[in-house]
Amino acid sequence: MSSNDNHKGEGHIHTHQDSPCWSCRGSVDQRAPFCHACGMIQAPRPGDEFQRLGMKADFDLDPKDLEKRYFAFQRKFHPDRFATKTSREKQLSLQHATDLNEAYDRLKAPLSRAEALLESKGAGKQDQARTESDPELLMEAMESREALADAETADEVAKLEARTRMEVEVSEEALSVAFAADDLEGATNIVTRLKYLLKLLQETSRKRLSLHN
Repeated sequence: MSSNDNHKGEGHIHTHQDSPCWSCRGSVDQRAPFCHACGMIQAPRPGDEFQRLGMKADFDLDPKDLEKRYFAFQRKFHPDRFATKTSREKQLSLQHATDLNEAYDRLKAPLSRAEALLESKGAGKQDQARTESDPELLMEAMESREALADAETADEVAKLEARTRMEVEVSEEALSVAFAADDLEGATNIVTRLKYLLKLLQETSRKRLSLHN
């Protein structure tokens, strides 16, 4: 059985049970943010970023849909709506708002969205750590940094920056293909390379600006 097969299905089985409302003690579905009986806000439930925003766990998200869902949930849980409520309700609304902010920030960027998706599928940080010592990737990183160090003009750095930006776009497209094929090992490798590329992009941008100045 392949490593991909081992991952398939992991992170997708979610059992939903009822729990008592902290206020009226009525039965509340664990997915529900408010009590069905008294309407009181409940504590945030365990779940990944996709679940918090009510989205399918998929790399190819619609950015407009993501933003729409985020603002809809934020309006529902914004602390201002609970300004006259009890201290516990205020605290719970703040927890919900914080969780939503963190989920939105993570899902709107391709790299962090890919990491969240891998975690939801059972491919965690241990799998990513194994690829960070890949000799081919280490060699590529070393050569790129040498090229950046050797670049003496803003034009030379700009060319390296443009090439790196293109590689970032190619890697993001490759992630879409890998996740569509449920190739978690391939996606993990691409995530590691994308981390290096984004760091290189930041370094080239800083050097280009310093040379202009």
